[in-house]
Amino acid sequence: MLSIAKLNIRNLYDNAAEFILSHSPTWSPVAQPSESSASNPESLTPFSMRREFDATKHELAKSQAEVARLEERCRMLEKTLKETREMLRVRDAELEKTRQEREKDPSPLRNGRSTSAEQDRALMLAGSEEERARIRSTELYMTRSDSWSGAQVLQAVHDINSEILQFAASATELCSFTKNSRSSSARSVQAMHDTSSRLGPNLARILSNRDHSQDPILVQLALQGCVATCIARALSSFCMGTFEAQPTASKWRALTHRHIHTIHPHIAESSINDLSDSIFRWSSDIFTVAGCLSYENGATSSKDGLRLRFGDQVRRIANSVTRLARVTREDILSTCFDVISVNANAQFDSGKMSDAFGDYVASRGAIIATTELGLRCTTRLRESESSEAHDDVTLEQRTILQPKVVLESVLDVLEPR
Repeated sequence: MLSIAKLNIRNLYDNAAEFILSHSPTWSPVAQPSESSASNPESLTPFSMRREFDATKHELAKSQAEVARLEERCRMLEKTLKETREMLRVRDAELEKTRQEREKDPSPLRNGRSTSAEQDRALMLAGSEEERARIRSTELYMTRSDSWSGAQVLQAVHDINSEILQFAASATELCSFTKNSRSSSARSVQAMHDTSSRLGPNLARILSNRDHSQDPILVQLALQGCVATCIARALSSFCMGTFEAQPTASKWRALTHRHIHTIHPHIAESSINDLSDSIFRWSSDIFTVAGCLSYENGATSSKDGLRLRFGDQVRRIANSVTRLARVTREDILSTCFDVISVNANAQFDSGKMSDAFGDYVASRGAIIATTELGLRCTTRLRESESSEAHDDVTLEQRTILQPKVVLESVLDVLEPR
């Protein structure tokens, strides 16, 4: 997989070099850009090159996750095959034992005492079967088997991040900005206030004060942070308990969610509609704060205009989030998966999050937004399972995927104000 990714990156570099050479015969690695290349700056910007590189990295991560999923599936099938063979071996041994006992006493029952002994044996066997059925029922309730593997959950989060990026890039590309186009209307003031409360005052201030007419990359990053934060808040309704064993707590969590969906069969559709509406409303405020004038084809940056243009795309995101929520809450019992983002007022910690532009500039400054969601696994551990001992409860948390954040240092790689 790594060799394929390197080949794709090499092809991308060769194509870019051929394009530059074809438009500037006197071009050299140290020469200044020619007029022909300047006429098409979008194809030569670091942002476009980085977008292609990120797409290649995403495909590589997707392939690696698929390989991990298949390997885990193979291990599960091998384990199931081994257990099935063991069950068949035990059953064959019991059948052989029964056959040998019948061969030792082939004669029919001769008296009432034999009949009584046979009845007692039948009752004992019936009691054993009932006990085994009860044990199987208990094991079914306390099982830790998961419908999804950790690799599948991780891939689902990667897919959601990719869909968020596509929506933010498409929405920003169609919007036109003009310098000093901010208004002091009640709508703009309210949008500024709401964006500050949702995503932090730093992001709202940067969006409002900078000129986005030449390079709207900050607007795209703000949209990514807007959608990611909205999704993280929608998925943060379950709190990990500490008084029950992990299988018991997970099973009750799954039963509760299934019961809710049984009583209210339309709750999933309602959740999708609510999440989509929140994304459109938050995104509309982002465009208002940034000074968006209008969209192509006559569409506006209002909530209804965004819904008309990107309704299907945002609904796919909401569907993916709702499906992931149902899987993590109902079909995974061995642990608890949480989709995480970073608060705007938090301090940057390289051990818990990653800087989206860390390869281009030193990480510094406050956090502006979370552009990609992360994934955390929480498992409850306890030495004693007695109901009285609650002091030895331990919650083991592992960050499987670090969320990506944008810091104030990103302004150093953009054009000055």
